[in-house]
Amino acid sequence: MPDQVQDSLAAAVRHRRGLIAEHKVAQQRLHDQLHALCPGLAAPDGHGRALKVDSVIGQAVLDCAAAFAGRAPAPRSLRARSHGRIRDREAECWIDRWRTCLPPPADASARAARLGRSMTRWRALTADIAAVDGEIAALLAGSDGQVLTTLPGVATARAAAFAAFSLPVDRFPDAEHLYSATGLAPGSYQSATINRRTPISRQGLPEHRDALMNLAWGLPALRAVHRPPPRAARPGPAAHSGAHRPGPPRLPPGLHPAQHPTTLRRTALPSSPAPERAVTAAIALPHDGAT
Repeated sequence: MPDQVQDSLAAAVRHRRGLIAEHKVAQQRLHDQLHALCPGLAAPDGHGRALKVDSVIGQAVLDCAAAFAGRAPAPRSLRARSHGRIRDREAECWIDRWRTCLPPPADASARAARLGRSMTRWRALTADIAAVDGEIAALLAGSDGQVLTTLPGVATARAAAFAAFSLPVDRFPDAEHLYSATGLAPGSYQSATINRRTPISRQGLPEHRDALMNLAWGLPALRAVHRPPPRAARPGPAAHSGAHRPGPPRLPPGLHPAQHPTTLRRTALPSSPAPERAVTAAIALPHDGAT
């Protein structure tokens, strides 16, 4: 990859990283302003009243809150600001929830004006991120990092973030040196008389380290490992209540019941000095950390 293209890709990736950080702060500020203007309308995800700002209904709710100074709008106003992309039942659900909220504060007009300006900044950041994504896609298409997009779950943003700090790959003798440069794996030092491994250090670029972690999180194999089990497979109260009453132990194939560690513990030990009995009992116990 030419140095100019590499520098342009790294600059675009760094700029996008800064925009994403600003976008997250602006989105959190929108949630805070909406909660102050319409107390109880939206809550965190775990409370069942989550409002996604980047969704159609989220944008319509924010527009109505800024236009009506926190007062509950009519369903047609909510549908008009969503350009007809929400259902009547969904609009009525949010309006009913809106009417049960606490009344707006005394300075609702000033808060609504600030909310409108915050929405303008948030939308400008969203458009800026989309424009930078287009530039990154064009720069990545003509580089060796394009091969990273063939990995399942890895799109242009993740591939470009990792390629910007890893290419040209000839700088690293092997994969171990590349991992060590990210600060996520121990390094190695070899000379004529010395061969040692250094501990993990955070000397690498944080952008490079985050790019590698985001690349790994995008892989479907890792997402399947960390995916929560289905609701039907989760243990219920009945399973927890019987957890302290284990059933009879299962014996391995070919093991006689008299040879099981549980049976050995119950068997009377021969008359021997106390230290020998302790050693015999310790040998009979299973070595699984149980007491």
